Amino acid sequence: MIELKSEALGKSIEVDRVIGHLDGDSDGPTMIFTAGIHGNEPSGVYALHQVMEDLRLKATPIHGQVYALSGNLWALQRGERFHKQDLNRMWTSERMEVLDSSPNENEDMQEQRELNACIEQIMSSSKGPFYFIDLHTTSSETVPFLTVNDSLLNRKFTEQFPVPIILGIEEYLDGPLLSLINERGFVAFGYEAGSHNNVESYENHMAFAYLSMHQAGIIEKKDFDVKPYYNQLSSRTTHLKDIFEIYYRYEISKEEKFVMTPGFLNFQDIKKGTVLANSNGADVVADHASRLFMPLYQNQGNDGFFAVRKIPKSFLLVSAFCRKHRIDKLLPLLPGISWKSKDKDVLRVNKRVARVFAKQLFHLMGYRSKTWNKEYLEVRNREAAARYNEYQNEAWFRAAFE
Repeated sequence: MIELKSEALGKSIEVDRVIGHLDGDSDGPTMIFTAGIHGNEPSGVYALHQVMEDLRLKATPIHGQVYALSGNLWALQRGERFHKQDLNRMWTSERMEVLDSSPNENEDMQEQRELNACIEQIMSSSKGPFYFIDLHTTSSETVPFLTVNDSLLNRKFTEQFPVPIILGIEEYLDGPLLSLINERGFVAFGYEAGSHNNVESYENHMAFAYLSMHQAGIIEKKDFDVKPYYNQLSSRTTHLKDIFEIYYRYEISKEEKFVMTPGFLNFQDIKKGTVLANSNGADVVADHASRLFMPLYQNQGNDGFFAVRKIPKSFLLVSAFCRKHRIDKLLPLLPGISWKSKDKDVLRVNKRVARVFAKQLFHLMGYRSKTWNKEYLEVRNREAAARYNEYQNEAWFRAAFE
């Protein structure tokens, strides 16, 4: 149990690993919120604490179950992003195989063990379908947005919200919690509510929690009016209700002295030649016009900034058709492309061939995660693992796919 205090919110709360649990009837799904994976992002923890308390006090009927979990309690108590390792970069499949038997090298590893054990216990004792939502804030000023691993299940569920959607982040980050969850086929995505120290982030986290439960059928409109929360988020995202993809990441090297140029906003349009940052005394300059994404204004972390671009609706429609009809099965007919295993969810692509076939072709078919070796590019298909049969009776699923 730790105590958190916020002068901006005028709040002091005590939280443990489980912030709260709402146990409703047996007909609904299970939604698992996580917040505070990064200890300098407590907004989601405060918001979930308030949401769970409000729904409990109002005796709002709950269909299914809702869990709210704290991420890195050690880091939250100290207001630091992490101790030695970023807790949201530690969830690789290789690491999870040895998690329980590996030595306890630092506080972050202990936090991971406890959080993982809590999630596994919930999943073993609760009824699906499962929804996983990870709440975050950013170091730069921003409108609310979603980071979504690119499966149709994720895409169709998140399209219901009046906020921009960012696809493709899994290609640039190793070991996020939600990527591991997605590999198991569940609906799982991240929500960024605003900047770290903005009171609006707390409000946006609360609004999104209510909307998520409503969209999943856990709370009904007749019992809880979610329209004000929808309008709240819609008014704060203005002209950015589109789907974007990440196509570039500036990675800060271990010994690099990186300082972002002050004043940039998330999603800001930048011109070619704009000085974006300083690296070891030299300017980092934009080599083309683009839209800046998540510029780094904090001491910890190695993601300097990203660049994003809007995905045309025509591409999204063609992509959905190709995935639904598994057109990707034809890809191994092309030279230099073959299945890595009998499961047919990972393609091996000769590097020389990869220069010929554009990355967008693989994105179209649902392949986004990548692994390189000396000769091959390996790309993984999220659709192969997606548990469509477990969500087929959900109202949003029927509306999206039938």
